Amino acid sequence: MNIIRDEKTAMKRLTKKEALTLLRSADLLGLGQMADNLRKRLHPEGIVSFIIDRNINYTNVCINKCRFCAFYRDKNDPEAYVLSRRRLLSKIKETIALGGTQILIQGGLHPELDIDYYVDLLKTIKERFNIHVHGFSPPEVCYIADKAGLPIKKTLKILNKAGLDSIPGGGAEILSDRIREMISPKKIGKDRWLKVMEEAHLIGMKTTATMMFGSVEGPEDIMEHLDAVRRLQEKTGGFTAFIPWSFQPGNTELGVRGREGSGFKPDPSRGIHPATAVDYLRVLALSRIYLDNVPNIQASWVTQGLKMAQVALRFGANDFGSTMIEENVVAAAGVKYSVSVTDIINSIKKPGFHPAQRDMYYNIISIAK
Repeated sequence: MNIIRDEKTAMKRLTKKEALTLLRSADLLGLGQMADNLRKRLHPEGIVSFIIDRNINYTNVCINKCRFCAFYRDKNDPEAYVLSRRRLLSKIKETIALGGTQILIQGGLHPELDIDYYVDLLKTIKERFNIHVHGFSPPEVCYIADKAGLPIKKTLKILNKAGLDSIPGGGAEILSDRIREMISPKKIGKDRWLKVMEEAHLIGMKTTATMMFGSVEGPEDIMEHLDAVRRLQEKTGGFTAFIPWSFQPGNTELGVRGREGSGFKPDPSRGIHPATAVDYLRVLALSRIYLDNVPNIQASWVTQGLKMAQVALRFGANDFGSTMIEENVVAAAGVKYSVSVTDIINSIKKPGFHPAQRDMYYNIISIAK
């Protein structure tokens, strides 16, 4: 399907049905050109941003036991941990010393951690450091709220007052309850994920949105996800960025190469077909085109590598994400790319863009030379 359009047609907002057709059958380069044109319109200055931060996973213990996750452990597993306060604070100190302005803090749903743990943790961080805390994905927020017997809005206000600045889009996977039942049956459903984000936006907290694709979903499920994000953004305007990334099957139950004795069998009618580089670029480009009200689209060098992230800059992405001083979740699936700030800056420059360090709100901190 050839979709290279004239300027007037390209300005028209895609319907869900039109976007699904493009996702299924559009010419890849034509789709990429369309996304690139929209990126130029939204970001005409040619800046590609990045943030210096660190992912801190305070615990790997999780009761959800998602089938796509290689990171979680049972409470009594020899590899289970909860970071000591001293170790966690030392990680933040090191991050700041490396030029970091933010920490992304999230972990599993630990049965012994309650709201007091999170409030004390946030207060301790803010007492010691001047750093932005981007943390606790919607499943964590719901778990904290449920354990405390509090509404989501009240819980968010408590966490925000204690020092939580913004919320990451983790735990979204695919926002289709049919797919969630297959890959993460114990995790919160689509409506609760969206509810956390809506409540956060309404009290003034910004968030990001993510999508993990390439497991058992189909194009129609991807479109259900994108449409849910677009509709909520239309209502609240609270998403700063969208980050699509591909499922990494290594060491996971869903990848049928994970823990022995899991007993999980994929749906043979759908199978598991990990996303290729072409699949990634197609979904990325379609995301940029369909999410015309989300200002920033982030390339995922963490799962794709630097070269593919460079290509993504011509398929609609305008952000290179985090330097990831530390990353554990994707690494647990056997995929680990290590890059420096210099690597990111050079990767942005080579395709002809201007690299700039940003904060969570996409305010430019400095233009890299």
